[in-house]
Amino acid sequence: MQLNRRIRTVVIILAVALAGLGALASCSDPEQPLSIRLDNLQSLDNLQSLETTPTLTISVGSMITPQDGYIYYRKLLDYLAEQLGVSIKAQDPENYDQVNRLLESGEVDAAFVCGGPYVEGHDNFGLELLAAPQVDGQPLYYSYLIVPADSPARGYADLRGKTFAFADPMSNSGKIAPSYILAQMGETPEAFFSSYLFTYAHDRSILAVANKLVDGAAVDSLIWEFIAHTEPNLTQRTKVIAKSAPFGIPPVVASPNLDQATKDKIKSVLLDLHNNSAGRDILRGMRIERFVEITNDRYDSIRQMRQFTSPSPSGQKDRKQ
Repeated sequence: MQLNRRIRTVVIILAVALAGLGALASCSDPEQPLSIRLDNLQSLDNLQSLETTPTLTISVGSMITPQDGYIYYRKLLDYLAEQLGVSIKAQDPENYDQVNRLLESGEVDAAFVCGGPYVEGHDNFGLELLAAPQVDGQPLYYSYLIVPADSPARGYADLRGKTFAFADPMSNSGKIAPSYILAQMGETPEAFFSSYLFTYAHDRSILAVANKLVDGAAVDSLIWEFIAHTEPNLTQRTKVIAKSAPFGIPPVVASPNLDQATKDKIKSVLLDLHNNSAGRDILRGMRIERFVEITNDRYDSIRQMRQFTSPSPSGQKDRKQ
């Protein structure tokens, strides 16, 4: 098949060349002999450059950095493309439910996701772990409960009857973990808060609290700490009043439809990222130390919380306007 394609390509090139020669002959001086140079011909192997470069589609929903840190995702994707010899198309779906649908169908090959979408995707359609970032020596993170800096609240109990911001219905730190804490108190978000909303981004939740649009929010500790480093004037308008138990960190995952060889190559590049200067620059920008291997059981605590609270798959039925 590949040889036939090359032969067709050569035929087309020759046809174009002959047509050009005919045109030249028709408008050239008939007294002058026509010369053809054969010293710059290319071999068939060089015609491979005419073929389309393989493309991978990767979803870049926020992992460690907020949406404003997308530049570091782009640098990482460019690095992956160079190392893998492919073209990478970046996608940023509106929510994790959409990300999982695209991963399940194979329209997205790999993604940076939260632990909640990973658990649901793994258990429902075989979503696979590739690697996970390491921060402070561990592939762990937390759910932070934040309120405005001048709020008298000291914990979840003080937010009864208040307004609240969740991140995404499938987010672990931004929805599953806080819902689990409320369930342990014998409460549900509908009954506990006067109203709540979804921001679909942790940095938006932080901004909503800082601007006192809501009385509290549950956010990814990694993103809060990233913003505390890059925009301290924003996080200084909030304060952390509760910290969850540690969870398996948001991983990099692959669609079960992606071929094993490509999965192995992506994983290898990520695990080796810290071993060269270009990779270390990307990691420093994302404020992570390196990528490491991680196992499915690291996310068992998320499974247990989901089972305890029994949320709907998309979370949309729980949404209160």
